[in-house]
Order: sequence, then structure tokens, then C-alpha cells
Amino acid sequence: MRYAIELGRLRADPLAHVSWRITETVQQVDPRVVVNPAQARSLLCAVSYIGGYERARGRRLVGLFAGMYYAGLRPAEAVAVTLPDCDLPATGWGTAVLHATRPSVGKKWTDSGWNHDLRGLKSRPPSDTRVVPLPPELVRLWRESVDTFGTADGGRLFFNEKGGIVGSSTYDRAWHEARELALPPDLVASPLAVRPYDLRHSALSTWLNADVDPTEVAERAGNSVEVLMTRYAKCLYGRQALANRRIDALLDEYG
Repeated sequence: MRYAIELGRLRADPLAHVSWRITETVQQVDPRVVVNPAQARSLLCAVSYIGGYERARGRRLVGLFAGMYYAGLRPAEAVAVTLPDCDLPATGWGTAVLHATRPSVGKKWTDSGWNHDLRGLKSRPPSDTRVVPLPPELVRLWRESVDTFGTADGGRLFFNEKGGIVGSSTYDRAWHEARELALPPDLVASPLAVRPYDLRHSALSTWLNADVDPTEVAERAGNSVEVLMTRYAKCLYGRQALANRRIDALLDEYG
């Protein structure tokens, strides 16, 4: 309408008096994709067996997937993590300062002509950062990865055999192979952790069910609290039972 007015085709916006807005929808996470800690460890172990030992196709990716599960990283964030931005102590918790992503978008759609564009964090200003705590188990896995494979250009922790950025097709293929190794047939056929991104869903669901404050979970995940609670509402196990007990207790006071 504004463009038509600029061209002189319309003298005024005929819809200006109509009040309306587009309803924003947030897709909820299917709780069936969420793995428990034992299943996550089994899957990470299975990843290390993918491919031959010398090529280490799977072993190179263990830390990548572990970052998605233990730190709740998005895949594009995990492939961009660099050693200079990490604190990986010999014991205890570490930290990673996230400031870049490497999404797979294809050469046709990047200004650089690379398959993986260099961008800032999702839904944040280009220069913004996010500090993510790293649990001891993840610190250990990342230290082992650095000790075994070193780092790529710029200190990237995870890279392919030629030192390039790990493509989504590469880690997707390895993940599907690992699922078949780690899970029984009925779970392989199920939606359980069917995508690497489901490791992030599992991480956030685990934190919320551990009664970590939603504000803290949102900060670690890089989400708003509103989006977080809306997306993971179906993954909050046991909350209905807890609510029922509280309602019963209140009703009993007036019984």
C-alpha cells in the first residue's frame, strides 16, 4: 500500500483504519526427541566408532556433539567454537565465549563464496557475545580433542580431515550411523534424537527439569524466557503431578 501511494496509484491507504496483527507462533519441541543422560553418553560413545580409526571421522565429532548436549550449543555455534575463546581447566567447570556462527547455507547464498558464512549469534547484534558454562565432562572431552587433533585455522576446535569447517551433511551422516549403533531397533525407528539439533533440545529440557532458573537457562541457550518456556512446555516432566499435588493441598485446607 505504501509503495502504491509513493507511485501515485493511491491517494491514501484504504486499510489504515483496519486494526490487525500477525500472530507469532512458536513451534513446541516434541518430548519424544529428548534423550536422557545415559542415552546421550551412549550416543557420544557410538560416534567415536564411526569410520576407521586412522581417518577418525567419528572421533573428530565427539566433542562437537558433546557441545550441543552438555552446553546446549546450536550446531552452527558448535562448529565455530575456537580454543582462544575457551577456558578449559584441568578440573571443574570451564567457559566458552560465543560470538560467531558458521551456518551451512551454500556458496550461492554467501557474500564470501564459502559454503559456511561467518555470522554473529542468532537474534543478537553482530558484535554481541554469550558466555556459556561448560560442565567438567565436556571440558574433558574438549581437552582430549585438542590433545588428539589440535586445532584448525583461527583455533577452531572442530574441523574435517583437511582442516575445513565441518559441514552439516558430514555430521548429520555420522549422527545417523551412531544412532544405529547406540540404540535398539525400536528407538532407531522412533523420533528420539533423530537430528543432531535434538541434543540441544535435550540439554535445555534437562536443565529445566533440574529446576534451574528459566532465566539462567535462557541466558545459556541464547533464547528469551518466553520462547524457552513456550517451546519446551511439553518437555517439563512431572510438572503436572506437582501442580496436582499443590492444588490438592490447597483444596484440603478448605475441606
